[in-house]
Amino acid sequence: MSRAWLLPEHIADVLPAQAFQIEALRRRLIDQASRRGFELVIPPLLEHLESLLSGTGHELDLQTFKLVDQLSGRMLGLRADTTPQAARIDAHLLNRSGVTRLCYCGPVLHAQKAGPGTSREPLQFGAEVFGHAGPESDLEIQDLALEVLAHAGAKHPSIDLADARILKGLLAGVDLDPLALRDIVESLSRKDAASLGSQVAGLPEPARDGLLALLDLFGGTQVLQRARGLLPRHALITAALDQLEWLAQRLEADHPELVVSFDLADMGGYAYYSGVRFAIYAQGCAEALARGGRYDEVGAIFGRNRPAVGFSLDLKALSGLTDAGSVGAAIRAPWGDEPAFKNAVRRLRDAGETVVFDFPGTQAQECGHSFDRELVKIAGQWVLRPV
Repeated sequence: MSRAWLLPEHIADVLPAQAFQIEALRRRLIDQASRRGFELVIPPLLEHLESLLSGTGHELDLQTFKLVDQLSGRMLGLRADTTPQAARIDAHLLNRSGVTRLCYCGPVLHAQKAGPGTSREPLQFGAEVFGHAGPESDLEIQDLALEVLAHAGAKHPSIDLADARILKGLLAGVDLDPLALRDIVESLSRKDAASLGSQVAGLPEPARDGLLALLDLFGGTQVLQRARGLLPRHALITAALDQLEWLAQRLEADHPELVVSFDLADMGGYAYYSGVRFAIYAQGCAEALARGGRYDEVGAIFGRNRPAVGFSLDLKALSGLTDAGSVGAAIRAPWGDEPAFKNAVRRLRDAGETVVFDFPGTQAQECGHSFDRELVKIAGQWVLRPV
């Protein structure tokens, strides 16, 4: 038996009810971003590989499908993340001097699964602010992420905050080769005390003790006070802790239902993030629904090293927060081509109604809709009556 119709692993069709739900959600999210001044961009699905991987680190390289351009012979990549493309657009196509807010929504492709139960073809929605270095733009991005998740049906949200500057401050002045730094980052992210202990044994005492202390610096707002006592005094560390506290106070005030927590050892995306990073979770979801943070170096490769902060999420995963049920009531109508009938159908559809024809010899199927009315001819007039 032929298996040519089978799809690749972790790639799936989206069937009508869920597709309608995802599209309705996409429109709402773009509208929400637009009301905050974010402008929609639609970057191409593939680009020259060096452009897609600029400043993103090893992890995104492994996630990117690669192919050869038959026209130029250059290597192309199918995007695994849209943020570098937004940075390119900001740097070269818009080239504005002030703050630029961009949003996007489109498919990305992953060569490997990003996590348990994830698709290799997420529908990525994201928003980026370019040109502002202060915590106010971090807060705006986090506010928008929480707002769109609430509109999508996320319940009992929690946000986990960390900051890449803490590790940079701890290792300031320490001569480490890239492989040793990568091993330390991985051990911190795994909270592997044994591996981390051996990796930092030869480091200066303030750096060694600070790195080991990070393993226990997770939890509620009391973590920040503990960190001030345990970590060495350094401008980067102080700035990070001050900004985390500033953000937490405002998030808790603006979102009373939100649980704010910290994990100062979480170094996910360390090669990419330059400041605060965050992940947002919700009840019933093991994986984060949205991730983001500050990545001020993302535009450097494009010759415009501007401050940048943003977030992204997968609309397919987000649509799973609610059941994909009926897409709304519809009107059943016989097929016909007399002008009065066509005018009646046109008026209904122009008013936003769904009208489904019974073709000759068949009966209209509900096809995701439920018929609650039908169009019938009574006394020479086309009128609606309940089914």
